[in-house]
Amino acid sequence: MHERNMRFCSFICVLTLFSCSANHHYRKALKKGLKPLISSDTIRIATIDSIPVVKHDTIIYEKYFSSKDTIVHYENVFVPKTRLETRIEYKIHRDTIRQVTRIEVQKAKASKQPNYLMWIFFIALIFVALRIVNRFI
Repeated sequence: MHERNMRFCSFICVLTLFSCSANHHYRKALKKGLKPLISSDTIRIATIDSIPVVKHDTIIYEKYFSSKDTIVHYENVFVPKTRLETRIEYKIHRDTIRQVTRIEVQKAKASKQPNYLMWIFFIALIFVALRIVNRFI
C-alpha cells in the first residue's frame, strides 16, 4: 500500500515538473495565428476654453488650449477561434444556405403554371377508353 502511494506521488511530481510552460502555449498560439497587439492610436481630446478677464474697465476673453482625455485604442487584435466556434459558425452558414435553397424551391413551385393541356389529354384518354369498353359490352 505504501509503495502504491509512493508511485502515485512520484507520478504527480513528474507531471508537475515536466508540464507545458506558458511560453510553450504562447508560441503555439502564435503558430496558429495569434497576432500580438502591435499598433495603437492615442487620441487626445483637445478643447478650447476661454476665461473672461477684466482689463481697464473692459471684459476680454482669453483663450487657452487644454487636453482633457487621453484614450488608447488598440488595433490588430485577433483571437483564434476554437474548434467548437469554427464548427458552430460552419453549421450556421450551412443551415443558412439550406434555408435559402428551400425558399428558392418553394418560390419556383409557387410560380409554376398548372399544365392544363396534360389534364385535357388525360380526360380525353379516359373518355376514349370508356367508349371502347362500352362497345365491347
